[in-house]
Amino acid sequence: MADTGESPEMAVNSLINSMLGSLPHVEIYTDGGSDPNPGPGGYGVVLLHPKKRREISGGFRRTTNNRMEIYAAIAGLEILKEPCKGTLYSDSEYLVNSMTEGWVLAWKKKKWWRKQTERVPNSDLWERLLVLCQTHQVEFRWVKGHAGHRENEQCDRLSTEALRKPNLPADVGYENKGESDGVRTDMQEGEPCRKCSTPVIKRKGKWKPESDYYYEFHLFCPTCETTYHVESAKRVVEQPRSLF
Repeated sequence: MADTGESPEMAVNSLINSMLGSLPHVEIYTDGGSDPNPGPGGYGVVLLHPKKRREISGGFRRTTNNRMEIYAAIAGLEILKEPCKGTLYSDSEYLVNSMTEGWVLAWKKKKWWRKQTERVPNSDLWERLLVLCQTHQVEFRWVKGHAGHRENEQCDRLSTEALRKPNLPADVGYENKGESDGVRTDMQEGEPCRKCSTPVIKRKGKWKPESDYYYEFHLFCPTCETTYHVESAKRVVEQPRSLF
């Protein structure tokens, strides 16, 4: 092998860049919405390749605007038959910012919880989209909606036509929400700390004589030293009754 003067790391990066550069490029325009919100919803997609153009659309009997925006991106990527380098255009700031600003990855890291009693909406669709973005190299770009952009306007027409069709299927992820969606389960050992992302460890709790309860254990972050109480570890202590 000829000596190119590159380090092993540089050689690997060059190979990766070469492979990415050889991927077929496709432009994907997407749009989605519901009327009313929530209500019947639809999505529209236009795929452009130098040698081919394709339009797809679909709808659901009850869903939301945001779900259809995400679903449109999923539909556009799922139809690709081989790994591609794609530029995906959407007029949804919710979709584009969530992907480009790293919000989705942060939500996934926290197991799709924002707060103790607040789940991240549409986590089922975000999961699907992240998997597709591991297969394809996708760049998300925002375009202003209803501003005369040909392909964006076409996607809007496709999605509107789709949501008005009869006998639309159910958006199972929206209609069949789990019973625990509104209440976060207890934090578990090994989950990332909510402040610094270090895996938390379990520590034995202590009972104070003046207290009528204690925690059998709590979770502790060895990096930032944050302590998390676990409600399922809470134990009530029966205090002796006074005779007078």
